[in-house]
Amino acid sequence: MSEKNKLTLSVQYADPRLQETITRPLLRKWVKAALFAPAELTIRFVDAAEGQQLNQAYRGKDYATNVLTFAYNEGEDIADDEPTRADIILCTDVLEREAAEQKKTVEEHTAHLIVHGVLHAQGYDHEDDDEAEEMESLETELLEGLGYADPYAAEK
Repeated sequence: MSEKNKLTLSVQYADPRLQETITRPLLRKWVKAALFAPAELTIRFVDAAEGQQLNQAYRGKDYATNVLTFAYNEGEDIADDEPTRADIILCTDVLEREAAEQKKTVEEHTAHLIVHGVLHAQGYDHEDDDEAEEMESLETELLEGLGYADPYAAEK
């Protein structure tokens, strides 16, 4: 394994509903596709109650959201060989609802949210139009490389 993609991955299924279908090997594949530097990541699947509690506590928003990324060395200058450290929280309830609304499989939508979260962990953002365009373009490219359709196609 190259140092560039060195990955330590922990997966937690606090909400176990997707444990049989969204497996650790699948998650690892998606993470590695979006990884440009070494990383130590935890991916945690939660229910709506925990998702809402985390979103309220850390973002001041009183609802469950699809994905939250807690990047622990965000904004720091880190050496090339020092890992990005982050927790990526996925809310199963929101993920499943959005997949149905967007007429996507849960696997497709989860792959997108994992790629999105991993990019956030590495400093990508979508606060302004230029950043959003860059991030969405990169997500589309990475997901197409994994065999998934453009997640933003319906919006274009």
